[in-house]
Amino acid sequence: MKTDIEISHQYRMLDIRDVAANAGIACDDLNLYGNYMAKVPAGHIDEDKVKDSHLILVTAITPTKAGVGKTTVSIGLSMGLNHIGKKAIVALREPSLGPCFGMKGGAAGGGYAQVVPMEDINLHFTGDFHAVTTANNMISALLENHLFHNQRNGSCLREIAWKRVLDVNDRTLRAIISGVGGKTNGITRATGFDITAASEIMAILCLSKDLDDLKQRIGRIILGYGHDGSPFYVNNMGVAGAIAILLKDAIHPNLVQTLAGTPAFVHGGPFANIAHGCNSLVATKMAMTHADYVVTEAGFGADLGAEKFFNIKCRKGGLQPKLTVLVATLQGLKMHGGQDLSKLTEKNPGNVTNGLANLEKHVANLRSFGQNIVVALNHYESDTEEEITLVRERCRELDVAFAVNDAYALGARGAAALASAVVDVIESKPSKPLVFTYRDDDSIEQKIWKIAHNIYGARNVFYYETARESMEKIRELGLGHYPVCIAKTQFSFSTDPKAYGVARDFEMNIHDLIINNGAGMIVAIAGDILRMPGLPKKPQAVFMDINDGVITGLS
Repeated sequence: MKTDIEISHQYRMLDIRDVAANAGIACDDLNLYGNYMAKVPAGHIDEDKVKDSHLILVTAITPTKAGVGKTTVSIGLSMGLNHIGKKAIVALREPSLGPCFGMKGGAAGGGYAQVVPMEDINLHFTGDFHAVTTANNMISALLENHLFHNQRNGSCLREIAWKRVLDVNDRTLRAIISGVGGKTNGITRATGFDITAASEIMAILCLSKDLDDLKQRIGRIILGYGHDGSPFYVNNMGVAGAIAILLKDAIHPNLVQTLAGTPAFVHGGPFANIAHGCNSLVATKMAMTHADYVVTEAGFGADLGAEKFFNIKCRKGGLQPKLTVLVATLQGLKMHGGQDLSKLTEKNPGNVTNGLANLEKHVANLRSFGQNIVVALNHYESDTEEEITLVRERCRELDVAFAVNDAYALGARGAAALASAVVDVIESKPSKPLVFTYRDDDSIEQKIWKIAHNIYGARNVFYYETARESMEKIRELGLGHYPVCIAKTQFSFSTDPKAYGVARDFEMNIHDLIINNGAGMIVAIAGDILRMPGLPKKPQAVFMDINDGVITGLS
């Protein structure tokens, strides 16, 4: 089969103005980025239409290094819905350059279920990631300048919480010493970089309703603490408006298309293992304004992405998903059932059966939110009918709808069965109103415990000294009402990335609690998760090239 990039090159893209017109968006309202990409002003949202639209979340079993294909299923499902006569739009996150040049090679779907132009979306796109990076680091520069010029008048900070970011996987920047080389170079101190997807600016961009809301949130960011323990905000420097200027275009959702011409909003890109893992609220609501069915996704497995989608994004945005699609693969189930990574394409019904425990745990978790579910088995060439039947039968026992997704190989036609199953469930038994894992007035400890115990299955939670100190700070500032965003490995229910299947009887260690006051949430750092990833031994960049303007190796 052709590579993803070869398939995307074969597709004759529609003019983005035609894509917009098909979605009911006036061409005059578009900010064009060439012929195939555009931004749509954030104000183009009708809350009444949002309430009438059917929102579908796509999530997955716990991912393995074999992959799951959640984005491919999301794109394919939107194409399949249009194929069976429904009006659908897909709303996705933007890819990060870190994974594109590192592990993944791209995040625009795959096969015949892609969003295009694939190279632009995976690389610099419309500049949103650069805007977030620049805004974040401009705050750093302004803070360092403020401290440098005020260090003699007692206006120094005891603790600086703000870090710089970069959209590149660079492990050497995790911990650095800045300001070396003389007094004119600033104040010497220990600091570090996170990846752009982990920036609070990214979270703010994805949770803001408009530019004014974004500016207000930026002003509330806590940068550090004085010697008396009082927080120091961006507003204390009077620069929230200046930072908002850098994001004035980034706040507007990006409109592109799938290989079937389905409109696609691709906007915002927080990772689900280190942030809240959802595309922007503005893009989701804009899609719901213009379509009867909207497909969106949340990063990694349902324990990370879906939990945060419900408890953070839906809570803050007032969203009520009608259905959740849970993506699984036979290879992923086999790995959770004990099969070696190098042998996942080999037939093994026993390991498929063993791995179904992981799927069952995710089904139970999703039902705890009041969600009805369709299990989508993402089809691979090595799959056997005997193994597929095992998953189908288990879903029947669980009273969960099931469909095989073949959009990767067949495009919209290959997702028609999944689309029909989704429509049938929404029409016959749509999900109940959302039931959150915790209440707003629960303490932060209670919220973390309810997620760790009820969603992950932990027996207890242990807090390191730094986390306990941060917990006290949260209490003093009266921020206990914020939702919790747990940052942990995506490869397990536990904090051990090698604990496949369903981890049991484990302790969850919380190393620190990071206050995202502008975004309005508390990030709990669990286990050994890193907010600046590293590159693998052989990164995808090794396989990438450009010749005569044609990019290869980006797949």
